[in-house]
Amino acid sequence: MASTYSFDIVSDFDRQELVNAVDQVVRDVKSRYDLKDSQTTVELNEDNITISTDSEFTLESVHTILREKAAKRSLSQKIFDFGKVESASGNRVRQEIKLQKGISQEIAKQISKLIRDEFKKVQASIQGDAVRVSAKNKDDLQTVIQRLKQEDYPVALQFTNYR
Repeated sequence: MASTYSFDIVSDFDRQELVNAVDQVVRDVKSRYDLKDSQTTVELNEDNITISTDSEFTLESVHTILREKAAKRSLSQKIFDFGKVESASGNRVRQEIKLQKGISQEIAKQISKLIRDEFKKVQASIQGDAVRVSAKNKDDLQTVIQRLKQEDYPVALQFTNYR
């Protein structure tokens, strides 16, 4: 009975939690005294968030609120890729925040190389925007998960399909 166990390393976020966090940000902006008259808009699109406001100072305040609401809903801060601040019409500023989803080929190669170098009994294979890790022993897989949690990759990692 030589069965193998495996799990997938993915980078994803709970879309509904993000929707809820952005809704809370919008509500906070409308009710906060210092942001009420800034005519700030926060729009959640398929793969980004667009913030439009009257100054860079209020933009920083909106960033802070967004980070807090995301953290309370256990969303990683690494899903936000803050773009550059652009000037919009009428002395306003706009910023696009890309939402990071999936593991890039470059990071997947780094992960699989680390697994190959440090764990001889474990195999890692890149499958699209995920990395599948397999081994004959569940304890080896647990050790790999603990090791990867110590690394600081630029994306948020989740471990799914553990079997």
